[in-house]
Amino acid sequence: MRKSILAVILALMLALAFVKPSQAQTELHMTWWGSQNRHDRTIKVIEMYEAANPGVKITYEYANFNDYWTKLNTQAAGNELPCIMQQDYAYVAEWANRGLLMPLDDAYKSGIDVSNISQGVLDSGKVGDHYYALSLGSNSQSIIIDTDAFAKAGIDIPADDWTWKDFEDIALKLHEKLGIWALSTGLEDVQLWKSLYVALGKNPFTDDGTALGYTDDQPLIEYYNMILRLQKAGAIANQEEAAQFTNQSMEQSPLVTGKEAMRYQWSNQVVAIFTAAGADRHFILHTLPRPEGGKAENYLKPSQFFSITASCKNPEEAAKIINYFTNDNEANDVLGGERGVPVASTVRDHLLPTLDTVGKETFSFLAKVETLASPIFPPDPPGFSDILNNVYTPQFVQPVLYEQISVEEGVATFRKGAEEILAKNKK
Repeated sequence: MRKSILAVILALMLALAFVKPSQAQTELHMTWWGSQNRHDRTIKVIEMYEAANPGVKITYEYANFNDYWTKLNTQAAGNELPCIMQQDYAYVAEWANRGLLMPLDDAYKSGIDVSNISQGVLDSGKVGDHYYALSLGSNSQSIIIDTDAFAKAGIDIPADDWTWKDFEDIALKLHEKLGIWALSTGLEDVQLWKSLYVALGKNPFTDDGTALGYTDDQPLIEYYNMILRLQKAGAIANQEEAAQFTNQSMEQSPLVTGKEAMRYQWSNQVVAIFTAAGADRHFILHTLPRPEGGKAENYLKPSQFFSITASCKNPEEAAKIINYFTNDNEANDVLGGERGVPVASTVRDHLLPTLDTVGKETFSFLAKVETLASPIFPPDPPGFSDILNNVYTPQFVQPVLYEQISVEEGVATFRKGAEEILAKNKK
């Protein structure tokens, strides 16, 4: 009897040994911003990762840039952040200092292969003594030029070191010859304020983030006086006209529809706009104009980052997903450099022979920028989003461009409001 019981137990043990355990489902949530082109590429790579890792389910959501940050800030307040979030250079320091991001130091030792990524790229996601974000691609601001429009107007493509005076002259001629905007909107972008001072050898903020990093407001006054002159001449859109472009898709943008000859655009977004315009349109990427006596306004910026949030329950799997986006060749065949030129040298080498016209234009442009770029400034200090949303746009840009206040008054208001917010960073 005892032998029979032992035989049964042994048989059961052997049977169980050949039964495959059910695989536990690991679920992570991931968010990003961007165009429909980016959404489609990212979703495809997520599906590829899930197919290769059947125990993992990645849920996701996406939005345009402004809606994205509105929602993420709401989620942060409710402790409901996703596991993996696309992060921006402008906000990474603020989010890290608020304790919302998980340091990646351990992930860089195991989980994310950074052996083919330059130290400079890694440092761009460093806040204090820790890494909090991994760049997904190199990026720079550009002026997209419709070369057919320039040819039709009889205007030569400007030199790489053109100035804002050159830009103004060209813009007025384009409008006079073609009756379209030289550039509809974008000159008021906060990044161009920063670039203006970078070209003059100044950082937008002091190293400790407690004040503006420059004392001379005259360059900013001159820049906005130029914008007003162009707006009054009809060479750029006025504020009522510009309002119609808010949250507009790339397919509806004035450059695609032939209503402007130039467009201010980050280089990682040109895949979307070139695709929307079609193969019969001829666009090139050009450097930003610079102030008289200044160096290049262009600098190489991380196009965006991936970060793991502090509340993520599966940080090891999150690191593997980020590694897949960063280092896997097949994944990057799909991503196609849409987020910027890949940071891993092995991926760049893999992609180079396969690039289409848009990809080659982007790689060529960034190679040019690398030779003339000004140094990138440190990540924006805590309070930057407050400055942007509550001072720069509503108290300075909008009232100045609606001609409700003078440029001088607007710049003074901006300085006062910005420094009041930055003063809160003093220890």
